[in-house]
Amino acid sequence: MIQNNLLLICGGGADEHDISLMSAKYFESTLQTLPHVNVLKVELNAQGQYHTEDGERCEITSSREVRYTHAKRDNWPVDYAIPCIHGYPGETGDIQSFFELINLPYFGCDSESSRNCFNKITAKMWFSALGIPNTPYRFLSELNQSAIDTTQQALAEWGSVFVKAASQGSSVGCYRVDSAEQVADTLRQAFQYSPYVVVEKTIRARELEVAVYQLDGKTVATVPGEVICSSNNFYTFDEKYAANSQATTEVVADVPLAVSDSIREYAIKVFEGMKLRHLSRIDFFLTDEGEILLNEINTFPGLTPISMFPKMLANHGDSFANYLDQAIQAGIKS
Repeated sequence: MIQNNLLLICGGGADEHDISLMSAKYFESTLQTLPHVNVLKVELNAQGQYHTEDGERCEITSSREVRYTHAKRDNWPVDYAIPCIHGYPGETGDIQSFFELINLPYFGCDSESSRNCFNKITAKMWFSALGIPNTPYRFLSELNQSAIDTTQQALAEWGSVFVKAASQGSSVGCYRVDSAEQVADTLRQAFQYSPYVVVEKTIRARELEVAVYQLDGKTVATVPGEVICSSNNFYTFDEKYAANSQATTEVVADVPLAVSDSIREYAIKVFEGMKLRHLSRIDFFLTDEGEILLNEINTFPGLTPISMFPKMLANHGDSFANYLDQAIQAGIKS
């Protein structure tokens, strides 16, 4: 088989930089099982600079090559890229736009669908347009007295709310508010992360996740898994990744078959309706009343040792290596 040069990009310099490095290790171990793939891993820092594992500065050229800034090495031609970056600029559509500009095939959702999912307000508008139930919310475009009043009214109506920076990852710039005294300061914190903020009704529910991916020309949705947080906490950044996290996960959630089937149908509907590609982890709430609400979409889910996506894919009976190789070869041929 023809050898292909694959560029694995990790880091990004944002809040999830270190998590991206962990996910990149999973990709590396998988790619090592594919003898026809040559891998070059580079790390992107907060200043927008790339460097190799041995510290050499480099850059990606419009000719789809890695050019070393100082070292006397030949340029390294790139056939395919994996932007293993959580949050900015990997899930925001920014790095995908660059790849599309230079016609470099890459793994994951395209630039437009990445942007649509990353912005929580845009995403919720898509969910509603597709007829998929999601959490009630209010939209705030600037920090002023009107925003404070709107949030306090929502709090009075719903009893508890989540204030979320609209253009951040699932746990960054996200705060639970249970009293009116918290509102003004919490909004100030959220607006530091994003120019737009969404205020959502707090949903007391089970948190279920579905791995959705494309294999053999079909969209696959696994049975939902479950995240179980301690003491009714929400799944914060630390709860996800800290060594002392009290959160636990179940690869297969204990839910009725009808509920599982409905969640999987919603997951495929939103994946295909928003024109997602290759992979996403799609998260739902299941209330005590049996109501299913779409929470959010992660277009490049974590692949750390505790991450749900690879576990759910394996539980479904699929090989991550085969799945990844299929996406790579299809992208190179297209």
